Formats: sequence, C-alpha cells, structure tokens
Amino acid sequence: MDKLVVSQSPPLRGAVAVSGAKNAVLPILAATLLTDEGCVIEGAPDLKDVATMCRLMSDLGVTVSRREDGALVTRPEGGGSCDADYDIVRTMRASITVLGPLLAKRGRAVVSFPGGCNIGPRPIDLHIRGLRALGATIEVEEGYLVARAGKLTGTTLFLGGPFGSSVTGTANVLMAAVLSEGRTVIESAACEPEVVDLARFLVRMGARIRGVGSPRLEIEGVRKLHGATWRVIPDRIEAGTLLVAAAITGGDVTVTGASAGMLTGVLQTLREIGVTIEEGPTSIRASRSGPLRPAQFVTLPYPGFPTDLQAQFMALLCLSEGISVITEKIYPERFLHVAELLRLRAHILREGPSAIVVGVPWLSGAKVMASDLRASAALVLAGLVARGKTEVKRIYHLDRGYERLEEKLKALGAIIEREPDPEAP
Repeated sequence: MDKLVVSQSPPLRGAVAVSGAKNAVLPILAATLLTDEGCVIEGAPDLKDVATMCRLMSDLGVTVSRREDGALVTRPEGGGSCDADYDIVRTMRASITVLGPLLAKRGRAVVSFPGGCNIGPRPIDLHIRGLRALGATIEVEEGYLVARAGKLTGTTLFLGGPFGSSVTGTANVLMAAVLSEGRTVIESAACEPEVVDLARFLVRMGARIRGVGSPRLEIEGVRKLHGATWRVIPDRIEAGTLLVAAAITGGDVTVTGASAGMLTGVLQTLREIGVTIEEGPTSIRASRSGPLRPAQFVTLPYPGFPTDLQAQFMALLCLSEGISVITEKIYPERFLHVAELLRLRAHILREGPSAIVVGVPWLSGAKVMASDLRASAALVLAGLVARGKTEVKRIYHLDRGYERLEEKLKALGAIIEREPDPEAP
C-alpha cells in the first residue's frame, strides 16, 4: 500500500487538464447492459473504481477493453450472470446501478448491498421504491437484494427523500424505465450533470426521454436499445479540487476541459473567499494574491454546493482570516476528515450537521489517515501549505476517484511523492 508525502509547496502555476467524470462513466457502463450491441465510451478516466466496474461488467457478461486512446469498448458476450458479487459491490457504491438494467433486460438481479466511502448512512430505499413501482418484486436475502420482474410497466413515481433526490436511485429507475412497457414519469428526479449525461447516452442508444436536466423525467418505453458512442462529461469534482489547490497555495491555475456551468455555486463561493475566477468556454482559471476570507455554505443537491467538495473547501477555509460555517445537508455525518485536519493544527468545532472553522495563520505537517475519497484530497491540499511534511496514508481511497492527482499537482509545482508505506497493514 502506498502513501503520499506532501511538502510545503510554492504557489501552484500552470494549466492542467481535467479527466472524465467518474460519477458519469460508472452508471453509463451499467447502461450498456441494456443493449445486445457494443458501445464506445470516450474520455473514461483510468481509475480504480472504473476498473472495479469493468470487473463487475465482465461477471455480468459484458467484456470491457480500453483502447490506446483511452476509450472503453464494451462487447456483450451473452449468457452472463445476473448476480453482482459482494466482494465487488462492497467496495463501490455505484455498482448498485446494475440493478435497474439487469431487471429491465433480463428480468432478474441479485445485487449485494453496496459499499464505498465511509461518509455516513446512504440508504437505497428510493431505488427499491422506484423499481417496485415499475412492477419488480424485491426481497432482501442474506445481505443481497433479490429482484425479479416479468415485464416492467410504466407508472408515475416520486423519488424525493429526506436529504433530497437520489442520484444513483434516479439512474437505476431511469435505466429500468427505458425498456418498460408504456410511459413512466419520475418526479423529484436528481438533476446532477452525471444523471443528465446518463440520460443523453440512453437517448443516443434509442431511448425516449423528455425533461432531461429537470426534476421531472418522462420516459416512453421502447422494445430495445442499440449500441452507441459517447464522450463522458468532465469531472466537476476533480475540477473543483484543482481550483482549490490554486486557491490554497495562492497560485494561478487554469483547469482545461472544465465546465463552469457545472460549478456555479462552487465558483461563487471561491469568489466570496477572495479567489479571482475567470471562466472560459472550456476552461476555468483560479488565482489568488490576497488573504482568504471566511465563508458560510450548505451542501445541497445540484445545482447547490456539492457534498463531494465539502472536505476540500474545509481545508481551504482552515487558513481564512475569520470564522466559517459549513453545513452538510446531504450526508450529515460526513466529517471524518475533521479529526485529521486537527492533527495539522486546524481549529474546527463540530456542531451537529455543521462544522465551525476558525481560521489559523498556518498549518503543521503530520501523519494523517484518509477516511474516504474526498477526505483524501482535502488532506493532500492541506499538506501543500502545511509547514514541514505531511504523510497521507490509505490513499487507495484517492486512487478510486482521481486520475494521477499527484502527477497533475507536481506538474503545477507541488512537492509531492508517492511512496510505499511500510507501516500499512
């Protein structure tokens, strides 16, 4: 197992390209189960989670290969299993998105309860509610969801939950509905760009979907879907992380291939903090020369501030001149990174679903442990400005969702190295 050793670095400068969106490519891979033809997915990032999803697809009868240009090519082999094994599903929550396609295409699915990052409870009741509304029978047996359906039938259903719409729940129900009989209306559908990308891919495959990008999706079921070629959207969370890297070091970085329209709330918050933002057609430039100002924000479903950037912004606000308040409305327990930031000399108080960040003039390097994917990135960002060296352990979390992050940061001037961790179990 590796670790990242991060030293206090100079202000980051230069241009860096953002990779394709992890949270878009995973459900798009699951959607290829809906067709008997091959598909090509361009811009797919080379990540641990993508490799895991490809393994799962192989078990389900769809082989996935990567071309020299990085595109993923899927090829249905026929006769695959309908069982998504625990050893794969437990490592990645997005694997639950094979449930809907398997039900719609094969009439049966056995999927382990999903795992992923330790960021608090993430129930799948909305997935079950939506698929049952389409006519599926779903039972829980020995830790697996056992789902069956003769023919799914369109209906009107509501997918809102206590913390807003479910992204993966919307994806699952949407993929099941495209091959259902009749018309399906999904109310309170998630509007995240990754859901929009999935819907547009399905349309390219021959699905009939109206209202893409809105909380009301109307789907007319079709008999079959064909293969398609698709380029996934840029990863807005990686883009946001790189912009924070520029801000926290007082640098000047242009993130190319990024979409400012997907990060409206994030860019507004950066401006409030004291970061200069320049938006281009396919790029975002962030620079800072003055002090960091405190801020208050609440994580919300899209187009609100994304929960997946909460930890990174907390690291940034640790150095602001004042008191900031961060409220987590998506995953109220997503604060495991607080304890590790405290080891770096940060001053943070937890109050229920909120964290009160009291800015300090400097941070101190230390050994820290990554608890999840986005917490890993936050600790790396903090290490860029902490005095001395910061060792970030358990970076397998980081490798799940960031494509060669340390190499991209090094190209901008960061002092960071990947090393074997002799202390790892």
